[in-house]
Amino acid sequence: MSTAVVTGASSGIGAATARALARDGWTVICAARRVERITELAEEIGGRAVPCDVTSDASVAELVEAVGPTLGLLVNNAGGAVGQEPVDRADLDAWHTMYETNVIGTARVTKALLPALEAASGMIVFMSSTAADGAYEGGAGYNAAKGGERMIAEAMRLELFDRDVRICEICPGMVKTDEFSLNRFHGDRSRAEQVYAGVPSPLTAEDVAECVRWVSGLPHHVNIDRLTVRPRAQAAQHKVYRVTEYSE
Repeated sequence: MSTAVVTGASSGIGAATARALARDGWTVICAARRVERITELAEEIGGRAVPCDVTSDASVAELVEAVGPTLGLLVNNAGGAVGQEPVDRADLDAWHTMYETNVIGTARVTKALLPALEAASGMIVFMSSTAADGAYEGGAGYNAAKGGERMIAEAMRLELFDRDVRICEICPGMVKTDEFSLNRFHGDRSRAEQVYAGVPSPLTAEDVAECVRWVSGLPHHVNIDRLTVRPRAQAAQHKVYRVTEYSE
């Protein structure tokens, strides 16, 4: 194994992915804005912490310098959702934030690290979402952002068809982490918990990290174009089984 970069590695799927890859033998560069968290994580897994804000050209340039001339794996995990208002009440600043991180930030990091990935015949994993599959009420901003990220992955797969870089998109459904829904609802823990209320065993960050570990460990000639992963209770984006408790 060689070096892997995981963006958004300070929590949730990013941190779990860094741990899973380290167990598989990768030297993991943990990249995120929260320095204390990625420093602790890097010490735990024997990796390296590199502060990185994917919305900043200068910050991404520092990441490129830290990576060096070759890179075996890039996991574009930085992103997230902000708000869940219908379009007629849309917070367009939140939309801007989602687009800047999920789309522009992903493109910025990928473009900057592509030479190192090509030099190592490496792999790019885009952490997309089932939100890219179809719209849902209140989700238009996040749908658009994740749909945009999907288009980057699909276009690059065509553009690099004759170059030795694998490109995979992983699309998680309902994943319960400490921060995703809490950040989406601006710290409203009650509203965040309602997302998962009654759902038997939603996915965990570790479940999604296992998907990254699997696709990155396949033989080099094998490419998983897109992998959709949901909990068994979620039959589709809009159809979720929930257990309701009644009291007499």
